[in-house]
Amino acid sequence: MKIDFSTILNQKRDTIIELWINAVFNDQQIEATNELTFNAVRDSLPRVLESLAAMMADSEAENFETIDDASLEHGLIRAEQGFEPAEIAREYRLLRSVIFSELEADLVQAEPKDVLWAIRLIDAVIDEAIARCFDSYTQTRMEELDQLRAQMQLTNQELTRLVRASHDNMSKLTHELKTPLTSIIGYADLFLRQQQQTEIKDSYAHLESIERVLRSGRLLLRLINDTLQLQKGDGQIKLKLVTIDPHELIQSVIEIIEPLVRNKGLELKVACDRIPPVVQTDPLRLQQIITNLLSNAIRYTETGHVSIAAETLSDGRWSITVTDSGIGITEAEQKHIFEPYYRVSHRPTPDTEQGTGLGLAIVAQLVNLMQGEILVSSQSGQGSTFTVIFPIEQHGLKQGEPPAPSVAGAGNP
Repeated sequence: MKIDFSTILNQKRDTIIELWINAVFNDQQIEATNELTFNAVRDSLPRVLESLAAMMADSEAENFETIDDASLEHGLIRAEQGFEPAEIAREYRLLRSVIFSELEADLVQAEPKDVLWAIRLIDAVIDEAIARCFDSYTQTRMEELDQLRAQMQLTNQELTRLVRASHDNMSKLTHELKTPLTSIIGYADLFLRQQQQTEIKDSYAHLESIERVLRSGRLLLRLINDTLQLQKGDGQIKLKLVTIDPHELIQSVIEIIEPLVRNKGLELKVACDRIPPVVQTDPLRLQQIITNLLSNAIRYTETGHVSIAAETLSDGRWSITVTDSGIGITEAEQKHIFEPYYRVSHRPTPDTEQGTGLGLAIVAQLVNLMQGEILVSSQSGQGSTFTVIFPIEQHGLKQGEPPAPSVAGAGNP
């Protein structure tokens, strides 16, 4: 007697669905179900089973249209639910296993040819369902990629616009700074010349102070001009290498930062007796590096000392070391000290007195550009030591990218 597998399948449909859903939920390799409900996993499976039963009822017909529709819907749903392709394949494998397990007793009683026919049909339906499910799943993922690509293009355009606007704003800002700064330098220069023409003997200290104001103002003006040029150009700083006496340059920086040291009641120690008599460098950039390191040390030191030392090394190089007795830097923060706008988070003074977080980022970029190396040693509460090492003579100097310096701890202004 021929067994009606279609009727049997319809009778056991709810049992098959329940067993299949439990198997999917209990399968540790299908992680997407962790946050899904029973109905969300069930979705279009009943339609697949209905189509299979209908095809079993008509042994001559192989109409996969209903199965295709149900499986396409299944793939769309699984894509929205975040299933991975391997998870979809695994849930269909579980479905095949559950169907055969529930029909096993009936298959044993059927004629061999009916058994073969039923097995081939079930396999064909499941395979077709998997294929159509993957078609819709892949299509959905491709559409998501297209949307993501379009969104990335829009985001890139917006970032480009923001960068351009930032460059424009920076250019305007630096241009506006030039006007009052030029006025300050002009009046200071005029006052200096007037004082030099008088015969007042006690005016020497005033003249020296005015000269320092002029030097600092001219340095700031050069930096602003360089910033303007950087905004208009290709984003690279061009070095102007000359041979200089490094001791004189360090002394000029010390004169600039001495008022900062006095205001905080710190002791300034200088040890430059072993410095090379001449070095090849860009004096403006070297002055920037030393000024930033000393300013950084002063800003993060409340009591004690700040020191600068320079010496000749044995391998054609020379070094500058800035040490302070300040708050130091934690090991966790040492990884970020050369990142722009990064500042240490445990400073006891108000945030209004902190810097922009650009000091050490600028230092690192310039040191790399000048073929140098920067080393940092610091412990929280025990101060920091910054050492920059340069070749005495520059050879084959190339424009470089911002470095990834070797550090052992530090802080950023």
